[in-house]
Amino acid sequence: MNKKTLFLILAIIFFPIATFAINTPEQMAVGVQDLVFIIGICIVVIGWTIAGIMYLTSMGSPEKTLTARKAMIAAVIGTILVIIAEVGYTGIKIFLSPIIGQ
Repeated sequence: MNKKTLFLILAIIFFPIATFAINTPEQMAVGVQDLVFIIGICIVVIGWTIAGIMYLTSMGSPEKTLTARKAMIAAVIGTILVIIAEVGYTGIKIFLSPIIGQ
């Protein structure tokens, strides 16, 4: 299954669930943001787990250790991106709340 098909399936299934019975666009945006944050956290946890297992099973092999180290760096970068996205969304929401009247 290619990435476009997977994204389409996720969009069709999960985004309406996140926005079920929501009346305003603001509530819909919060529902989608929460869903994307949860999916991001799940991907980061899976990345850390796979990187840890790769490192544990490398058994001192330089090639496998290098691959595991690259996977851990990718997991760290993913974690930082998820945190930055959440903090950025919250910061923009707080900054714009006096303007939009919430």
